[in-house]
Amino acid sequence: MARWLRPLVGALLLLEGAAALSFLHHRYEELVQALFRVQSQCPYVTRIYSIGRSVEGRHLYVLEFSDYPGIHEPLEPEFKYVGNMHGNEVLGRELLLQLSEFLCEEYRRGNERITRLIHDTRIHIMPSMNPDGYEVAAKQGPDSNGYLTGRNNANGVDLNRNFPDLNTLMYYSREISGPNHHIPLPDNWKSQVEPETLAVIQWISSYNFVLSANLHGGAVVANYPYDKSQDQRFRSHRRTVNTPTPDDKLFQKLAKTYSYAHSWMHRGWNCGDYFADGITNGASWYSLSKGMQDFNYLYTNCFEITLELSCNKFPPEEDLERQWMANREALVAFIEEVHQGIKGMVSDENNNGIAGAVISVQGISHDITSGDMGDYFRLLLPGTYTVTASAEGYQPLTVTTTVGPAAPSLVHFQLKQEVVRKPAERKTSGTRMNNKALQKKVVPRATRRGTQR
Repeated sequence: MARWLRPLVGALLLLEGAAALSFLHHRYEELVQALFRVQSQCPYVTRIYSIGRSVEGRHLYVLEFSDYPGIHEPLEPEFKYVGNMHGNEVLGRELLLQLSEFLCEEYRRGNERITRLIHDTRIHIMPSMNPDGYEVAAKQGPDSNGYLTGRNNANGVDLNRNFPDLNTLMYYSREISGPNHHIPLPDNWKSQVEPETLAVIQWISSYNFVLSANLHGGAVVANYPYDKSQDQRFRSHRRTVNTPTPDDKLFQKLAKTYSYAHSWMHRGWNCGDYFADGITNGASWYSLSKGMQDFNYLYTNCFEITLELSCNKFPPEEDLERQWMANREALVAFIEEVHQGIKGMVSDENNNGIAGAVISVQGISHDITSGDMGDYFRLLLPGTYTVTASAEGYQPLTVTTTVGPAAPSLVHFQLKQEVVRKPAERKTSGTRMNNKALQKKVVPRATRRGTQR
């Protein structure tokens, strides 16, 4: 199907009865009320939980949609949206509230597309990662909000410059043929991050997220990893260097899915900037250190992109409905992207799931691992792939599989126990690398501040 036609067809599936949405700015108490109102209207497919508290004690609430809320179903992927990471970039916060209301209302109406999405996907929506910063920005409102007022958390820290810098470790690890995924955290990382960052790291460590987007403002573009350039020598001169991940073509496709489903992002010219197809590699735009997007890719199984959604960081209320209509199809279509590639179970000879098994795809130097129940999800573009599953204590198993353009291919692995060897001969999985061994020779360089993602 032609790329321009897909958003039109998807939008037609959503036209039957528009949900009664609230196009208002929501302060913290109003946001909480809105979330619980959705949960009360759709109690059997939603759950509200908090991943922690902000510096000033506000809950970081998440609204979950699933046919079995609170339960991970084997082979059902986990997806997340995170909004309002920068407190003064508020459109994402409101769009995620509107999306929550929309999913609930359309599910109640019997919309087949939305029903299928909720039954086949576990969706987690966090409208605000920085509720303290939002309250600072909201006191000024959209008419007088300064460009940076409320951006940081209550301790004055930019949360998108506050995650452990795994890029530097990864670039060094690549030179010594070290791990290409689940890069170990520095030993003292907890003392270097804010409460909101800590809560998010613990959250994404507890759920086997597959796909994610975090919503920002100040530009209109879908930004994909890496955000941090490998060559930091040029940063003082603001030189941009395209820095692709091993999954670069896949990330471009994910970003284009959003930009072409959006009403105008794909046109390229927005906010005085031009981005071909409405997408950009992060480091090609400007290099950003310690960001959440790269951290997801390097520390977990999750593929995350950053969505810059509006020129105006704090748009007036009268613009919210127009922005919702521009983003509605894109928000739904991007969730559907979690259903591609391959997925399956990794088990032993007794059909017990093997957690932490490494899934490697030949030609792509980025592995993922199986979850607690032994199920795995590997996003891939259509094509034929050679895939290997390995786990400590088991013989690796390699298969060849073909991925189509629609639903993911089911590829199961049943591993046999390896022959017992002498300790000196025993193989190691290579999934993790000792923290000190990897970090010993790596000294991260200073990072440039003043960038806006």
